[in-house]
Amino acid sequence: MGTAGTSTDETVGERRRLINVAYRLLGSLAEAEDAVQEAYARWYALPRSRQDEIVSPGAWLTTVTGRVCLDVLGSARARRERYVGAWLPDPLPDRAEWGHVPGTDPADQLVLDESVSMAFLVVLESMTPAERVAFVLHDVFRYPFAEIAGILRRTPAACKQLAASARRRVRAARAPETAAAVRADVVRQVKEAWEAKDIAALVDLLDPAAVMTADGGGNAGAAPRPVEGGARIAQYMAAIAGKAPGLELLERSVNGAPGLVARHCGAVLTVAAFEVAEGRVTRIWAVRNPEKLRPWIG
Repeated sequence: MGTAGTSTDETVGERRRLINVAYRLLGSLAEAEDAVQEAYARWYALPRSRQDEIVSPGAWLTTVTGRVCLDVLGSARARRERYVGAWLPDPLPDRAEWGHVPGTDPADQLVLDESVSMAFLVVLESMTPAERVAFVLHDVFRYPFAEIAGILRRTPAACKQLAASARRRVRAARAPETAAAVRADVVRQVKEAWEAKDIAALVDLLDPAAVMTADGGGNAGAAPRPVEGGARIAQYMAAIAGKAPGLELLERSVNGAPGLVARHCGAVLTVAAFEVAEGRVTRIWAVRNPEKLRPWIG
């Protein structure tokens, strides 16, 4: 390898990209931050002479971050089996809505695009760790399979097969394309019907086969299993509103798409993401675990 003579500023400048990679790989802000911090800790633990031998510190940091994430994904399956109820990825606010000091939190550096939509992240959860790493790095971040092979310690051909398998999962789960304005209008109507506890209106807005998944993590009340069917979901939503007089619903961007935030007495209780197809809601992901709602608390 040639020498790079890398400055601290150059390696620090990689953090934004690494956070974006790690969040998509892990679906957790805290775990993404920890993975990136571990990669930097390993970089700074290298002797200066070894750092100077590394031609591309960014590639080195990506490789280490990818391997750390791969290890986390492997252990996460066992942890999530012990998780109380359904596990959902951390919901992301729009950067302007981030509740902490700008520039100090990972979400301040996250790019909100289709690859962080709740629907997309939920599909990623169905993949094996190796599939997820190969797919995210290649299809989302355009890393060549030769580099991914170094992370997964497999051949480029094997990595290509992993990405292809993951791609099939994404295609099978993808809902018909819906314009952003239509999604926003449907979510707005859901908000109004929910506020009015209008079950009939909610049923009209929900696909008959809609599914709602809630994540309370044992720290907040949530349906332990997905609620299936538009009519049952409508009744469930109306019951929630009835139990919390003064519940405030706010239209907010959730992972870059129209969503709702439920507040009560100023406290954020729920962040809900929606999938909309043909003018109706097909999926609702409601995150209620307070540990995942910290970015939403200003």
